[in-house]
Amino acid sequence: MVMYYWILPFILFISGMMVFVSSQKHLLSMLLSLEFIVLSLFLFLMMYLSLLDNEVYFSMIFLTFCVCEGVLGLSILILLVRSCGNDYFQSINVL
Repeated sequence: MVMYYWILPFILFISGMMVFVSSQKHLLSMLLSLEFIVLSLFLFLMMYLSLLDNEVYFSMIFLTFCVCEGVLGLSILILLVRSCGNDYFQSINVL
């Protein structure tokens, strides 16, 4: 029964990676799949730290970095929508 609890974050991580690889058209869908991957890693981290009875302050640091990553992605999304009008990767002109 305990093994099933450890397989759940792994399945969540793999499904998040499959969505991230398969949806490369819109920036918003890629950001959502990245946040899903981060949440699965956070679930794995909390399970691992509770097993070892270590401090959970590291999880707060992890959540802080995850929030910073999410804000950075949303700011890039807003910049892209304001400059190009949509969030397609095809509309980005490098020059």
